[in-house]
Amino acid sequence: MSPLILASASPRRAEILSTLGVDFEVQPSHADEASLHVEDHVDFVHEAALLKLRTTLANMPHEGPFVLAADTIVCVEELRLGKPSDDGDALRMLQRLAGRGHVVRTAVALGRAGQGPVGTRVVETRVWFREISDAALHRYVASGEPRDKAGAYGVQGLASGFVTRLEGSYTNVVGLPAAEVVSLLLEHGALEQWP
Repeated sequence: MSPLILASASPRRAEILSTLGVDFEVQPSHADEASLHVEDHVDFVHEAALLKLRTTLANMPHEGPFVLAADTIVCVEELRLGKPSDDGDALRMLQRLAGRGHVVRTAVALGRAGQGPVGTRVVETRVWFREISDAALHRYVASGEPRDKAGAYGVQGLASGFVTRLEGSYTNVVGLPAAEVVSLLLEHGALEQWP
């Protein structure tokens, strides 16, 4: 069986798939999810993952391997936080998250060249941050860790020191919900068996 294609440049998603023992190759989609105009947060993340999947499938031969795409957003109150545009944007995001709970949503979409999308999942995890001083947030932003992450933090890195509680999938907050991805791959034959 051909290796799975991961339509993402995220090193964290690649690390999760590697940890699961899944054979895959990376082929970033380069889709622009900012072009989507969808108000509902769940619909947005679902459509963003499908856009990445379809963009990657469009550049593949008619018969080809399975492709897995994903998109992650952080939602606090009614706001949807993607990746910060700069360090000032990262600081503003983190100030909103400090001392309260938020929801991390990741959508995963699986498809195959010649078939199109075959299955999707949207996974939600609730995360709570402790109170954090502005000085600590400035130092965290200066570390560079927030720059390429939804919500401007990496739960697997320094920001683990902000998290007081988490309900749901930890790997979902990192960027790829491991259990749901394995289930999706098995259900559609992208994996014959696991582990």
